[in-house]
Amino acid sequence: MPTHHEARHLPYTADLMYAIVADVEKYPQFLPWVTAIRIVRRRSDRVFDCEMGVGFAGISQTYISCVTLDPDRHAIDVVQSEGPFRQLENHWRFEPRGAGSEVEFAIAFEFRNPLLNMVAGRAFERVLVRMTDAFEARARSLSGRSKTRDH
Repeated sequence: MPTHHEARHLPYTADLMYAIVADVEKYPQFLPWVTAIRIVRRRSDRVFDCEMGVGFAGISQTYISCVTLDPDRHAIDVVQSEGPFRQLENHWRFEPRGAGSEVEFAIAFEFRNPLLNMVAGRAFERVLVRMTDAFEARARSLSGRSKTRDH
């Protein structure tokens, strides 16, 4: 089963990074391959189910995940509840580090369909790097920083 773990030190606060990842309804505006998203049920103010549509390499899928927000711990956990995956879960952690933050992202997934697993497995690393780059670019945009000042 493909897994990925990444940690990045970013010049943006843990609060800002947490807010960007928690605001799932904005994903189609900046996240590659996300074609649609909607919250289908709120279980509480910190737990909800959302339906996400994604498309990549001519393949489109829709799935529902349970999203758990923990603003006190700066943590977000997502687990698929319905859809094409045998398993899909991802975990975000945001730790303050000086004026910025350490952002950790971990994901594990396996499609039910072996052909989709094979196709997705080849592009997996590239997709995840572009995805985490998109969250970083979103933070840069919202904070008003230029790319040259950040790097």
